[in-house]
Amino acid sequence: MRDLARRIDAATPPGRDRALDALRALAILGVVLGHWLVTALTNDSGTLRAVSPLSRLPEFTPVSWVFQTLAVFFLVGGRVAAASRTTALARGTSYRDWLTARLGRLFRPLAVVLVVWAAAVLAMTLSGVPWQTVHTLGRLVLSPLWFLLVFAALTAATPLVAKVHPLWPLAVVLHVDVIRFGLDGPEWLGWTNVAAGWLVPYCLGALWARHGIRERAVGWALLGTGTVATVLLVLLAGYPASMVGVPGAAVSNLNPPTLAAVTFGLAQCGAALLLVGPLRPTLRRPAAWAAVALLNLSAMTVFLWHQTAMMAVTMLGLLVGGVTGHGPLTGLHTLPDGHHWILARLAWLPVFALALLACVAVFRTHETGGDRPSRVRRPAARRQVRRA
Repeated sequence: MRDLARRIDAATPPGRDRALDALRALAILGVVLGHWLVTALTNDSGTLRAVSPLSRLPEFTPVSWVFQTLAVFFLVGGRVAAASRTTALARGTSYRDWLTARLGRLFRPLAVVLVVWAAAVLAMTLSGVPWQTVHTLGRLVLSPLWFLLVFAALTAATPLVAKVHPLWPLAVVLHVDVIRFGLDGPEWLGWTNVAAGWLVPYCLGALWARHGIRERAVGWALLGTGTVATVLLVLLAGYPASMVGVPGAAVSNLNPPTLAAVTFGLAQCGAALLLVGPLRPTLRRPAAWAAVALLNLSAMTVFLWHQTAMMAVTMLGLLVGGVTGHGPLTGLHTLPDGHHWILARLAWLPVFALALLACVAVFRTHETGGDRPSRVRRPAARRQVRRA
């Protein structure tokens, strides 16, 4: 492992900002852990149903503050895409070639997930699995994919939006919410914020790439103003405290994004900018950088298969529990109705992680193009780390 870490470190281009990779890795891990903690599959008379602990345990709400990290991913995405487009223009690379390279990393592993799950749905249907179970499992796989579609659209629009100041899409979100909530406007208007809301951190990232903003000063400003604005919107304007959707709630902060979700995202972006400085010297250590680099090489595979890993453990546990007579396992198949469920769920997280590692081992080649960092020579390793 030490030899691998040293080789990855040596293969990394000298000018690469490793802190950006670390922020992206933290954002992906936040989404994965968040989904594992706020999604429970319960066995209801032989049918699996998805239940959120946030609807039964309001004190669990702070989990959504820690693990709803999408704004950081869009911040880094805007920063990297804007810098990449500038470099491509300097090299004479066409927009088509640049976009193909950027989106290929997203859609190659996505195609595999869709094919595998289409076959799984067909097999479950033909074998008589209740339709409600099939629908529940399919929805858990497909529902996070909206993020990739929005990210791909913003990436494609980078030449147009890279010079847009983040205050402009923020103003759009503000006006949409005023009309929607303050003036009793149409609900469909809120979907405008799917683009405008995520444009805010994306354009902030592009601004970071374009002007090299003062990270500490801007970080403290965003963290402070974003936090205060979010608290005021929740306490005084009636926005939900949870930063993810809660089944049965009248309003979701995430679906579509609200002003509270955007201000919360700005606070997260501020925290990310403050982390950049301490992360850079830490990631000069080969072991720390190797962990970040390897995760980034499989980032989309981790994102696309983490729900499948959780469901595989749940289904296997259900089968084992039925055979052994233990019945539903706490934290895996039982209703999230108390603190004992939270403790049990935390104990299941390492098992989910092992299942996810198995998925990554099988499917990561569709993202990395077949390279294996432990067996490549330095030039190939350098190409692989650069693609991360």
